[in-house]
Amino acid sequence: MKQLLTGILSLALVFSLAACSGGGGSATPAPNGGGSGNEAASTELNIYMWQQYISDQLISDFEAANNCKVNLSYMSDNADAITRLTAGGGQEYDLIMTCDAYMESLVAGDYVQKLNLDNIPNAGANINEAYWTAKDYCIPYLMNYIYVVYNTETCPIDITCYNDLLDPALKGQISTIDGARNLFPIALIALGYDPNSTEESEIAAAYEWLVKFNENVVAYGNAEQNLTNGTASVALTFDGNASWAMTEMGENNPLVVAPFTSDAVQLGFDLYVIPKGAAHVDLAEKFLNYICDPQVMAANLEEYPYSCPNDAAVAAASEAYRSDPARDFSYKENVFFQEDVGDALVIYNDYYQKLKVGE
Repeated sequence: MKQLLTGILSLALVFSLAACSGGGGSATPAPNGGGSGNEAASTELNIYMWQQYISDQLISDFEAANNCKVNLSYMSDNADAITRLTAGGGQEYDLIMTCDAYMESLVAGDYVQKLNLDNIPNAGANINEAYWTAKDYCIPYLMNYIYVVYNTETCPIDITCYNDLLDPALKGQISTIDGARNLFPIALIALGYDPNSTEESEIAAAYEWLVKFNENVVAYGNAEQNLTNGTASVALTFDGNASWAMTEMGENNPLVVAPFTSDAVQLGFDLYVIPKGAAHVDLAEKFLNYICDPQVMAANLEEYPYSCPNDAAVAAASEAYRSDPARDFSYKENVFFQEDVGDALVIYNDYYQKLKVGE
């Protein structure tokens, strides 16, 4: 079973870009000093996660409170995290960030450690139960709606559904996120299919839809910058990135979240897991409990204004965060979640590679 899961998760995912997260950046080498396993030596915490996705102040405050050193290393896509988890991630890291789409296989493959939630009481007290995947094995960090955002002054059409993104008037107007498990669900919904379809015929049809979508794409990545500098008038992006763009546009912000009436919006979760064999479990649990403290997370949300599964932190956050137009839209309950698609992930990645090379 482990060998099969490793093949599906590691080899197939090596081609899959960011599947859940609003964070991003370049991968860096693993930190030295993963720990000896000696409990008394747990003054070092090694974390592997998205870059530009957690407050420097949060990290420094945790270090001061626990007399420890936190070493952050950064993933370039979810494939990086899965590769490390399936190849003995605990030898180098105490916490690894992944997302909800892969938790079923990670648990089944025995790649992640079961948590002692008694040592993480802030999680149970503050995280909304509806947003908790594989509760005994992960702690939700932030969550990301994937929106269509457009500039009402420069976009040539009104956008009310995903199929509007194929309008020829938008040629060279769209900036978009990347990744097979972000893009294909959008296309599947536009075609009336299950966003987590495992049928190759439906995935193939989604590929054809995305070929047309690509004709209108001016750039992959950096959606907020492309919106604010005028490179694009439309973006398919994460809610936190939409928030940054709207703030940057100032008082007369012309950006709006497209008012969908029927198409569902994707909602993904970034999660922390403790890999099997982690050396500093005690400090990892302290960190997980710390980030679930309402005041700590509320401060973090000011810098990284993504949606948050921690209800107490949202209540403690500023009014500016809670009334942010990047999350204030009436259809946000019409969402779908990424599900583990098993062997079909290979099919997704095959078509994704064809899409990227323009076949």
